[in-house]
Amino acid sequence: MSFITGALYAVLIVYLGGWYVGKWQGNFSLLLLLLTLVTLAYWLAERFKFRPAREAAAANLVAQDEARRAQLASQGIAQVDSNVAEAREKLLAQPWWLDWTAGLFPVICAVFLMRSFLFEPFKIPSGSMVPTLLVGDLILVNKFHYGIRLPVINKKVIPNHDPKRGDVIVFRYPVNPSLDYIKRVIGVPGDEIAYLNKKLTINGKPVESTPLEDFYDDETMRYFMQYSEKVDAVTHRLLIDKNRPPYIPQQFVEQFAFKDENCRYSGEGVVCKVPAGHYFVMGDNRDNSQDSRFWGFVPDENIVGKAFVIWMNFGNLKRLGFFQ
Repeated sequence: MSFITGALYAVLIVYLGGWYVGKWQGNFSLLLLLLTLVTLAYWLAERFKFRPAREAAAANLVAQDEARRAQLASQGIAQVDSNVAEAREKLLAQPWWLDWTAGLFPVICAVFLMRSFLFEPFKIPSGSMVPTLLVGDLILVNKFHYGIRLPVINKKVIPNHDPKRGDVIVFRYPVNPSLDYIKRVIGVPGDEIAYLNKKLTINGKPVESTPLEDFYDDETMRYFMQYSEKVDAVTHRLLIDKNRPPYIPQQFVEQFAFKDENCRYSGEGVVCKVPAGHYFVMGDNRDNSQDSRFWGFVPDENIVGKAFVIWMNFGNLKRLGFFQ
């Protein structure tokens, strides 16, 4: 068993190493599930096989020692030079391969359950959500707000709230579901979203926006026009790059589902009708965000959860707190 356990750890190290250096893409949910199942198997084997066997061996050792002492006592020998307690402790001790598998099961299982059904941490990798979220922000995502989903396959089994306009959501990128994206919900099923000349309209009604002072982006070392925008009950900030044209270059637009029948592209921008079971999302950094304007709608089954708090930013502790 020690050889098998060592081999499993070697495979895990190779897998994580290749993932870290970019040799292949990993699936952390699947990895965590497999680790839970493997450590569970070791835990069950320890609980019902290995530990009872060690306890039986220790009990046998104590019984043999007591029988030997009784035999010597019958011969008038009262003092015996032996330390059966130390030998018993050695017999009861877990070998390393059980300590590093069965011993880790409760921790791994707790992490798996919490991450799958309660909260999951994410790190913001790009500037598409500036100024709401900055590169390096560590956020938490509420996994049960939109319903309970089975881990790995992301199948919703218990519905809860539906995503609302203004929510910041994490979802599986429709073009490549192995990647997680974060954007703001702009349109829900049935909405007609128009983003023309950098002005947002929902169902024919212009979205309220108010100019703010220019925003200096540390990543690009540039100033951007900043606005306060109110989407339903959610007020948030957004950035506009005045040097970028309003139209969407067609060479950057994917051929996504419902595109031809639900979306119209022009020199002014794009107009889309959101189909049932889908959502239209955009980044708050409007001219520096690859979003529904480029690759289409987010299916409900791709939604991971609702982002709601920045729990750490090692470069700026003032960033910590809830956001809209």
